[in-house]
Amino acid sequence: KSVAATPAEMSQLLTLYNADKKKSGVIPPGVETSRFYPINADEAKEAIALTCKKRMLLFVGRIEPLKGLQNLIRALAVIRKQGHCGRDCYCLVVIGGDPDSSSENMSSEMRKIKSLCKELGMEDLVLFLGKRAQETLPYYYSAADMLIMPSYYESFGMVALEAMACGTPVVASDVGGLHYLVQDGKTGFVVPSGDPEALVAPLNKLMNDAGLREKMGQQAAKYARKYSWELIADKIVKVYDKLLERLEKK
Repeated sequence: KSVAATPAEMSQLLTLYNADKKKSGVIPPGVETSRFYPINADEAKEAIALTCKKRMLLFVGRIEPLKGLQNLIRALAVIRKQGHCGRDCYCLVVIGGDPDSSSENMSSEMRKIKSLCKELGMEDLVLFLGKRAQETLPYYYSAADMLIMPSYYESFGMVALEAMACGTPVVASDVGGLHYLVQDGKTGFVVPSGDPEALVAPLNKLMNDAGLREKMGQQAAKYARKYSWELIADKIVKVYDKLLERLEKK
């Protein structure tokens, strides 16, 4: 029996490893909905002592080229130049990496990103928080107006699922598991990867439409409940039950 996390992974199992389609299925990872659930935004901001007073855009992930953070910063620079949203309109909170390391110990990608912020005049709009404890993430997700995942690839996209469970809309690249996880136009927006310009329109739309943010956030939380560990675990148990039944018949 082969079990994949997404239809894309299942396709790879079938084509690359000649898995038996009749003995294969898709069961996604789950999310702990008792931890990741919508928290009042003001309460969440107070809990994490957030200094971003305006609309909060959130990035959570490793600081490496694959995550596409440079593209997000370039997109926000375009938005600032367009003038649809003033300099005090939003801030981008980045969770991940070690931004306070010395220049010698800082990762090459973090150096590039900080240099890009300086080059584009975005230093005052991007807040690097470094790594944060898992138990604090629900507060960051709930405080954020949106989560952005501009990745070049994601096998599944657990960060997107956690944010959705907290009632936060997601703007994500149309890659890997994100293609199946984020419902374009309903729980967020899906855009081509590797293209900063493709991020501009959906980011602008969400930043300037509080009603849309609320609606998508509610739909995201509802959709994420389908991935609760209680439901996912039940599916996994059923797979093992069927396997045991077959073994007992032999």
